Amino acid sequence: MRINLLGSFAAGVFIATSITGIVYLSSDHNDAKATENKVGNHSKTTVLPSEEEMKSKLETKGYVVQTKAEYDKNMADAKAADQKNATSDNNNQKVVYRTTVKVSKGMTSYDVGKQLLKAKLIKKSAFQFSKDIERKKLENRLRPGSYTVDSGMSYDKIIATIFKK
Repeated sequence: MRINLLGSFAAGVFIATSITGIVYLSSDHNDAKATENKVGNHSKTTVLPSEEEMKSKLETKGYVVQTKAEYDKNMADAKAADQKNATSDNNNQKVVYRTTVKVSKGMTSYDVGKQLLKAKLIKKSAFQFSKDIERKKLENRLRPGSYTVDSGMSYDKIIATIFKK
């Protein structure tokens, strides 16, 4: 009895799929610029705008419309300009990163190390920074507050600023 039930279900699915496929393949597919919606006895035809109409409508709303080739060219030009500015900046001046480290109650030297690493003020990992603090026996000297440090400071000066002796 169970096998017959499963066979009947499979046959029903096969018949439903076949009918749907026949209807789909025999109907007219209109990929033109008009779509037709039928509601009851009424039909409504909607004409899709052309590419130029869509582009002008977007541009009047403040959007910038460009082809992929134009986009790629603009991106390449911007990258070249950035590289040119980076080389001229490196020749003229040194970049100094400055941040305010906010220490709240319960924070550890590892948390401070993560903030300093994120601000590009230390090159070591937050874990290594924490180990350095432990080696210097400063882990208990961390007090809540805001401390301003920058990349012009030495590693030891940054530590001395944040971990009060």
